[in-house]
Amino acid sequence: MNEVKSYLDDFGKYIVQQSRTNLTKKGKKDTNELYKSIGYDLQASKNSFHLSFKMVDYGKFVDLGVKGVSSSAKAPNSPFKFGTGTGMKGGLTNGIDGWVKRKRIQFKNRGNGKFLSYDQTAFLIRNSVWNKGIRPTDFFNRPFELAFKKLPDELLESYGLEVDKFLKDTFK
Repeated sequence: MNEVKSYLDDFGKYIVQQSRTNLTKKGKKDTNELYKSIGYDLQASKNSFHLSFKMVDYGKFVDLGVKGVSSSAKAPNSPFKFGTGTGMKGGLTNGIDGWVKRKRIQFKNRGNGKFLSYDQTAFLIRNSVWNKGIRPTDFFNRPFELAFKKLPDELLESYGLEVDKFLKDTFK
C-alpha cells in the first residue's frame, strides 16, 4: 500500500510540475492565478486511493480550448463552446478587459492612425475570441496522459484504473 501511495504521490507531483512548466513555455502566466492554483490531493484508505487534481475553473478552457460561435476551427475537439448560455456571465469580458489594460495593448485606427482606447481594443479582441474560439494548449492533458502511460502495469491492473474514467473524474 505504501508503494502504491508513493507511486501516486510522485504521479501527482509530476503532473503539477509539468503543467506549470507548460503554462510558462506557452506564455500563459499573465497573473499567475492559474499557475498557482494547480495542485493535487491524494487520499488513502484501507481499500482505496483517491487522487484528484485541482485548478481554477477557467483552467479547463485554457487546457481544452473553446469553440467559437461562428467557427470551431481553433478547437474542433473541445467540449466547450461560446454562446451556449451555460458559462459564467461576463467572464470573457472581464478577463479580456483586464488583460488588455495589464498588457497596455492599444490598436491603431486605420483611418487616422490614432490609438483606440483600451475599451475599444478589448471589444475588438472579445469579438474575435467569441467568434473564432480559443485554441487548446493541452498544458494539463498532455503530461497527464504521458505520465499515466508510464505508471506500472501491475498498479493499473490491480486497482482497475481506466484512463477515460480517470480523466472524466479528474475534470469534474
